[in-house]
Amino acid sequence: MGDETSTSVAPQEQDSTVRAGSVKQQLSRLVLSSLRATVPDVEVEPMVEVSAKFADYQCNNAMGLWSKVKGSGTSFKNPNAIGQAIAKNLPSSDIIESTSVAGPGFVNITLSNRWVAQRIQDMLVNGIKTWAPTLPVKRAVIDFSSPNIAKEMHVGHLRSTIIGDTLARMFEFSNVDVLRRNHVGDWGTQFGMLIEYLFEKFPNWKEIGSQAIGDLQIFYKASKHKFDNDAEFKARAQQGVVRLQGGEEKYREAWKKICDISRSEFDLVYKRLNVVLEEKGESFYNPHIPQVLEELNNKGLIKESEGARVIFIQGHQIPLIVVKSDGGFNYASTDLAALWYRLNVEQAEWIIYVTDVGQQQHFDMFFSAAKMAGWLPDPSEKKFPKTSHVGFGLVLGSDGKRFRTRSTEVVRLVELLDEAKSRSKSELQQRLNENGKIVDWTDEELEQTSEAVGYGAVKYADLKNNRLTNYTFSFEQMLSDKGNTAVYLQYAHARICSIIRKSNKDVEELKMSGAISLDHPDERVLGLYLIRFAEVVEEACTNLLPNVVCEYLYNLSEMFTKFYTNCQVVGSPEETSRLLLCQATAVVMRQCFNLLGITPVYKL
Repeated sequence: MGDETSTSVAPQEQDSTVRAGSVKQQLSRLVLSSLRATVPDVEVEPMVEVSAKFADYQCNNAMGLWSKVKGSGTSFKNPNAIGQAIAKNLPSSDIIESTSVAGPGFVNITLSNRWVAQRIQDMLVNGIKTWAPTLPVKRAVIDFSSPNIAKEMHVGHLRSTIIGDTLARMFEFSNVDVLRRNHVGDWGTQFGMLIEYLFEKFPNWKEIGSQAIGDLQIFYKASKHKFDNDAEFKARAQQGVVRLQGGEEKYREAWKKICDISRSEFDLVYKRLNVVLEEKGESFYNPHIPQVLEELNNKGLIKESEGARVIFIQGHQIPLIVVKSDGGFNYASTDLAALWYRLNVEQAEWIIYVTDVGQQQHFDMFFSAAKMAGWLPDPSEKKFPKTSHVGFGLVLGSDGKRFRTRSTEVVRLVELLDEAKSRSKSELQQRLNENGKIVDWTDEELEQTSEAVGYGAVKYADLKNNRLTNYTFSFEQMLSDKGNTAVYLQYAHARICSIIRKSNKDVEELKMSGAISLDHPDERVLGLYLIRFAEVVEEACTNLLPNVVCEYLYNLSEMFTKFYTNCQVVGSPEETSRLLLCQATAVVMRQCFNLLGITPVYKL
């Protein structure tokens, strides 16, 4: 990269404002200060990235600045000269050990070992929350899971639930107030059919328990069969919808009963996944639809088309239907009312929808309508509030087709999760019997560990992929203890806990009295990667990609293995420092597990 010129930066005590945020955010603030001194008349954002080769971080502003200032009477002769000036104008800071400028002005930044060690020690003393990144929003709505009442939750809902929960956890860790919304399908034409069938099948429906109705899926299919084959029943069902939507008491009560039974089935899945959601279904937003449509109509957005009321969206051949030709509302009318409510009542700055990629066009059109109404700024302005559709691909079976059971029915999620737990338990029992350690485990420990490993394996197998891709569901792969799996990472974490236990040292006492040093190259590599945690979470939140955290977690475990192989911990002169590095790695791994909704295990 050409000749390099090195500069040392004198350390000084930082003020607390510079300490806030990720390492990248802190370096960006120093670079911004330098840019203002170097080119005071040019508005420019700092470009700071991790450097894979020449240093720890790199500032890449010089070439872009050169294209802006050349020919304007500037004293700079080339991009390298701008790079030199940026390095020279960096405020003195105890973060930076040295800088060098290479090629066309790349400013290579090497961090101070002492500062890196101190940052890790501070985290151990004050907690991992001090490493939370700073995001540009204070409140977000994350709309995820969202199954339909009286229908089975399927693997698409599993993906939405797992991805949505992880996004919520990452935002919550980053001090954002997250409104976790379950936008269930609890309103619509199917309820007339279900309610009339309930009345017919169980005249005493108020007295019976939910067990009498039995499996809601079978109940739904039986009512649908009657709806399709009995004209008189169909007419009653259609009238039932009108009576329900008109607020007739008997129909509202029956609707509520069906919703309650369905909810209790959903809760079996949420309990296993340890996912918390607040339900605000389609029915919640229904009363807001008329006023929202009136506002859009007053703004001239709604037009008549073939008996329906629609919004024409530029770039789309079909319009967005907001009132059907029969006068009924649909997904678009509900979604517009929900967005209005989230922006105006809940005051959310970022509204995120987690659904399969097949719904991309619907969201594109509905977001465009909101921009036309003036509810959202133009995306090119990069301002808030904003909306995002978090799409995800299909779950495939081993045959490469959509994941189903042999009977072509969609897989029941509770059974799927229970099988993951039971496979995990049998593998754990087999291993403990073989190594003679089964006597050290209580039944409760076996049960809790099997749940943590089994459910965690299902989550990680989903989250480690870029969400936009399809992934193949395989118990054998996800429960393997080799490669990039949750089981492997649980073992890696349990092994670190074992190293600390076997040292017979009190880590709580060590972190107050001991000190970390990063003199060995593998100590430094591990330390540097640990302090990048905050910017990894920031990147995962900014791009709405949970796999970024999975990749970091796996790489961290690999770096720890290299450190442990090359750096003796227990019994070495550096024992205290290295035990603290072990503890810091375990703390960061646990926080990654927490963000992914996985319960860490401490022995395996």
